Amino acid sequence: MSSDPVLCALTIAGSDSGAGAGIQADLKTFAAHGVHGLSAIAALTAQNTRGVAAIHLPPAAFLNAQIDACFDDFPIGAVKIGMLANAAVIAAVAAALERHRPPQVVLDPVMIATSGARLLDADALAALRDRLLPRASLLTPNIPEAETLLGHPIADAAAADAALAELLALGAPAVLLKGGHLPGDGAMLDRYGDHSQRAVFSHERLDVQPHGTGCTLAAAIAANLCHGGELLKACAAATDYVHGALRNSWRPAHSKVSLLDHFWQHHRVN
Repeated sequence: MSSDPVLCALTIAGSDSGAGAGIQADLKTFAAHGVHGLSAIAALTAQNTRGVAAIHLPPAAFLNAQIDACFDDFPIGAVKIGMLANAAVIAAVAAALERHRPPQVVLDPVMIATSGARLLDADALAALRDRLLPRASLLTPNIPEAETLLGHPIADAAAADAALAELLALGAPAVLLKGGHLPGDGAMLDRYGDHSQRAVFSHERLDVQPHGTGCTLAAAIAANLCHGGELLKACAAATDYVHGALRNSWRPAHSKVSLLDHFWQHHRVN
């Protein structure tokens, strides 16, 4: 048995019964990075590559019990937060973060599924801004999520640059603004910013309809942080990992939506 310390990451998010996103994608991503994955399920979804058919929320007390059980027994190096459907769930998670104070928190503000289904109640937006943003190490919105947080459209690259500064002004110590939803035929640009530096991660734009990229990216960042990486380097490595998973994506279901190959580094040559 190895004597190396065990690296552990906790995902607090929704479960995807189709296993392309959410808790399932997070756990696969943690495993691909050599990190033991823990989970606290904040929502159950009846979901596949075609859409979300139903959502069931466990009681907040049960969500708290899951989180406390993980912290009570494991050395958690990073927490990844995904789908939190309403203000009560957000309040429960924020209180748990206050109790346990994990060293790193990656907040993926999941609001709308790839299929278009809304996954966050409108009244939860203020709670997310007020309760979770101040406790996050990194915020990872896509363009539609950033538009919802800021209350205005982000139509082009210049607007995305400005939005990065606006998101930091909301209270996030660092932001990775994902660029996949911006129009254009050139490279896909993800914009990183904190209160001292800026960076842009560029990757070839691929002709795929993906599912679970946002979950996977945030989980990969959390896993990299567990390994002791700096935040900027963790984000850079995670964007490379997701790009590789996209290049090796496949379509096991009947729709045209592709699922990421989370273990592409282990069994495929890119």
